[in-house]
Order: sequence, then structure tokens, then C-alpha cells
Amino acid sequence: MTRRIAMWSGPRNISTAMMRSFSSRPDCFVSDEPFYGAFLKEFGADHPMRDAVIASMETDWHRIAEAMAGDPPDDSPLWYQKQMAHHMVGPVAPDDIRNVTHAFLIRDPRRMVASYARKRETVEASDLGVRVVREFFDRESDRLGGPPPVVDSADVLADPAGTLSALCNALEIPWREAMLHWSTGRHPEDGVWASHWYGRVEASTGFEGEEDAELPVLDAHLQAVADACEEDYQAMARFRLGGSR
Repeated sequence: MTRRIAMWSGPRNISTAMMRSFSSRPDCFVSDEPFYGAFLKEFGADHPMRDAVIASMETDWHRIAEAMAGDPPDDSPLWYQKQMAHHMVGPVAPDDIRNVTHAFLIRDPRRMVASYARKRETVEASDLGVRVVREFFDRESDRLGGPPPVVDSADVLADPAGTLSALCNALEIPWREAMLHWSTGRHPEDGVWASHWYGRVEASTGFEGEEDAELPVLDAHLQAVADACEEDYQAMARFRLGGSR
């Protein structure tokens, strides 16, 4: 029987490294942002490689949700689904994906916005999706009667084994040391957008260690974007697993 894990986050949040980590398990199939094409087609966002992304994948919301609730293509017992909460602007909400355990990946908004600004000329709070991640986190907390699993990227980078083992325990799956390492380069599960966004993770073989102690210096606009996300980030951060800070 397949266990499905939907890991919800915003962009520039080590989400691809987390996907690499789970793909290193011998028992796990991974999917890369399955609703991205539907989001771009529905919302009309001017993202890099927009047309190529739409052409490369299914864009029917209901078909995607049905597929995510089914069996992985290789019948692996574990299916890790890398999901971006801000993609869910169409007729399907995260709650509509059945038979899935939902988990959440967060990062300090100041680090998110600094990283995002290096890839796109314009950045708004909606691009980071922290508010919609928190909204779904709250709904899932209400449904479960307690907080779902949430990990902070800073904790993963500072203590990969400790934080990921805590995550596996919360997900009720066995910890695998193989999750700490992966091969360099493009991976077959990567979306077509990898050539624009994944340069750093393609050069990596594992989590890169703690982030710099000093936070990035932001201009007035970028600081305002980070400030708009701070309350939602902190609301989730107090429940993070394996916190080493």
C-alpha cells in the first residue's frame, strides 16, 4: 500500500533539495510541483519558461488531483509530492487531494525573498506563498486536532539527520540515512523549469550546511515583502520539528 506525502512550501525554500533527499530512498517515488502547469495556465503568471512548463505537463486540475491520490508510476510504497501552496488558485484545493499525509516546509521570509529576487526581477508577497501555506496549515491543524508535521529549512540545513529523522517519525515512515546524499546533475523527476531554478541543487550532493548567521540585507521593497510574510511564518515556526536553534 502506497503512503503519499504532500510537502507544501513556497519557492526558494530548499524544496528541491528535500525532493532530492526523498528520491534517494530506495522505497520512494517523487513528483515535482505537479500543479505548476495548471497554475500558469489558469493564473497567467509571467514566470520564466511559462509556455514550456504548460506544454510539458497535465494542466487539468481534477486529473492532477486524482493522479496524486492514486498509485505512483513505479508502484513504490512511498510517494513524495513536492507541492507549492501558491499554485492552488484553481478549482482544486490541497484539501481535495485524497489519501495524502500533508506536511509543511517553511523558511525565514527574509532568506526566501533574497533568494527569489536573484531569479526574478519582481517579487511580491504572493510569489512566496507564505500566507496560503499558513492558511492550509491552519485548516489541516483543525482537521487533525493538532499541528501537522512542519520543518524549517534552517533546522534541516543545521542538522539534516536529526531533523529528517524527526520528520520521518512524525510521518510514521522509517528513517533512511540515504536521505542525506544524492547524485549531482539533473534528475529524471525534475520539471522542465529546472534549467532556470535548480542550478545550485544540481551542483550539490547533499544538504550544504548551516545558513549564514547574518540575515541578508534587503532594500525597502524586499523588506516590506518579507515583513508581510513574517507573522504567518512565525505562526508555523513554533511547531517545527527537530529545531536546533
